[in-house]
Amino acid sequence: MATTAAFLKIEEQHVLSALQRAGAKLENENGETVLDFSSVNRIDARALQALEEFARIADQKAIKVVVRGASIDVYKVLKLVKLAGRFSFVT
Repeated sequence: MATTAAFLKIEEQHVLSALQRAGAKLENENGETVLDFSSVNRIDARALQALEEFARIADQKAIKVVVRGASIDVYKVLKLVKLAGRFSFVT
């Protein structure tokens, strides 16, 4: 079975809606999804909930999620809420 990679650019002012759309797209994906967080400097509680839901869906479908370009502050928040372990991180 061939694997595919989906690349999703996340803009800071639209993190919540982008993650909700990306979660809906996971139903048709397999392989790997890359979330580009290079434009995101901070993440709020609602976006964290959406990211947790995204991770849950990805786990169910055995899709690897790679977070690209996350700032140190975003990484620290993900680590604090115990979401960092569910993703791979690249710069």
